[in-house]
Amino acid sequence: MRVAASARCHTTAVTTPPPEAHGALPAGGSAGSGGPGLVPLASARGRGIVAAAVLGSGMAMLDSTVVNVAVVRIGDDLDASLADLQWVSNGYLVTLASLILLGGSLGDRLGRRRVFVVGVVWFAVASALCGVALTPWQLIVARVLQGVGAALLTPGSLAMVEATIARPDRARAIGRWTGLGGIAGAAGPFVGGYLVQAASWRWAFLLNVPLAVVTVVVARRCVPETRDEQADRHLDVRGAALAAVALATTTYGFVEATRLGALGTTLVVAVGLLLLGGFVVLEDRERHPMVPPSLFTDRQFTGANVMTLLTYAALGGVLFFLTLQLQTSLRYTPLEAGTATLPLTILMLLLAGRGGELAARIGPRRPMAAGPVLCAAGVALLARVDDGSSYWLGVLPGVAVFGLGLCLLVAPLTATVLAAAPDRYAGTASGVNNAVARTGGLLAVAVLPAAVGLGGADYTQPGVLTAGYRTAMLACSVLLLVGALTSWLLVRDRPLAPQPLA
Repeated sequence: MRVAASARCHTTAVTTPPPEAHGALPAGGSAGSGGPGLVPLASARGRGIVAAAVLGSGMAMLDSTVVNVAVVRIGDDLDASLADLQWVSNGYLVTLASLILLGGSLGDRLGRRRVFVVGVVWFAVASALCGVALTPWQLIVARVLQGVGAALLTPGSLAMVEATIARPDRARAIGRWTGLGGIAGAAGPFVGGYLVQAASWRWAFLLNVPLAVVTVVVARRCVPETRDEQADRHLDVRGAALAAVALATTTYGFVEATRLGALGTTLVVAVGLLLLGGFVVLEDRERHPMVPPSLFTDRQFTGANVMTLLTYAALGGVLFFLTLQLQTSLRYTPLEAGTATLPLTILMLLLAGRGGELAARIGPRRPMAAGPVLCAAGVALLARVDDGSSYWLGVLPGVAVFGLGLCLLVAPLTATVLAAAPDRYAGTASGVNNAVARTGGLLAVAVLPAAVGLGGADYTQPGVLTAGYRTAMLACSVLLLVGALTSWLLVRDRPLAPQPLA
């Protein structure tokens, strides 16, 4: 895919057709287009749409993984505690996870490209604030603002592909989006390690500014505007606010468990869970909810999202602890720690798209069950890494097996969620799945350190960190195996093409 192709793109408004229009061609349409007003993936505009989506979501994913490599240097430079470093990660994830549903709804109502571009610009400004932060709390606040921008751009990136690419090409387009976006996430530790070591951790954030400029240019030139013309213009602000407060409260309880004590932690977490329950009740009663409850009546949609929660919780825990272990216990430099995970990038580049094609051919159930099992085996191998491990025999085998598992499961998982939802809910379905994924990573980073007995400055002590690291990695393996079982029991081999609203 060449971004240069965007120079040949031009945009016109395209609206999601009403349900009864699906399958019919407008005057002047052609069967080869795959549907009314839709764009073939092989065209210049089709490549430009995927390029814009990948650049936007990849920027957000790159940033979230870059932070894992930079945390040790951030801690040294800003004199931060482990709780501060958890909030540097979780402050971003709280706003992203809680507002991403609102971002998907805004895109469906106001225009997916418009909301995506606003999110990219917001993300770039917040990234600049991260780059100039002088205290841990300044950085945390800037990361919270970054999460708001990511919540606007992330669901829009996939929804633009879903709403504009011709139906026969969508599984392949989502495979490219997943593979190339996954490369950005996997390359984060390598890019971040280089920037942190060669310049400063601040450049890991400032890099987003020029990337955002390119993303906006490609999106405005290539992506047609789409929206759900049947959507009510009412926004579920109460639901968004309640979700944000609930996630923030629950996260605060887990991150500050050492300071709050057992009773305080239990009370705070209980309040957060009650608020989450209130959010579910509110959405069920809301006339115009962010998340239509009808989506979850589909077992395929629900099962894929449960699997997403488990898998991305494990993924978040693995990346957080592995980069700490490599830098503290094995004394890797940031660049060496980033390079250690480079095989993930290579595997995603070569094989992630093939995972989507395989699922389109044989159905998603088997890849979504086998992928987490492979990942769990890789994480179990990584659990053995300690201060005496070599890279080639200790780290690489686990990273490689873990990467193969990701290649098998990520694209089918995304395509399954979207295929289970009607076209008109493309932004909402994408938002739900992204919210679930970010919540999984958020809870893992919040819960696991305290659960394995780490706190304060323990991340700087190799012996203490290694003991907690091993327990955390084994816990992540268990999460992945439960995810595999969930996929096998709940996911069925439906065609990976989104269905019109009945």
